[in-house]
Amino acid sequence: QVQLVESGGGSVQAGGSLRLSCAVSAYTLSSAFVAWFRQAPGKEREGVAVIYRGAGNTDYADSVKGRFTISQDNAKRTLYLEMNSLEPDDAAMYYCAAGSRRSLRQADYNIWGQGTQVTVSS
Repeated sequence: QVQLVESGGGSVQAGGSLRLSCAVSAYTLSSAFVAWFRQAPGKEREGVAVIYRGAGNTDYADSVKGRFTISQDNAKRTLYLEMNSLEPDDAAMYYCAAGSRRSLRQADYNIWGQGTQVTVSS
């Protein structure tokens, strides 16, 4: 069973940056795609970015395009989410998820990490 462990969350001021990490225990066909999701209190979980581990293709939600970058280090089996120009609306619990489809839909992912909290103050 693939396990995901996120880290790197914290508190920053608006305009600041954070880098989240997601350690992946093993790569399988069921974890060919790894995505970052976020969920703020009272809101639905939102797909932020996804990467295909093979070719490195990426997709982003419109709300983060140009500010967030998803990347991977296959040797370390680690995914990253570089977040720049953070806004108060970016504050949320961020989750790493693995699945077999290139998607930003929560329903397409069946392996989830425990989450890491990001707080952005104005």
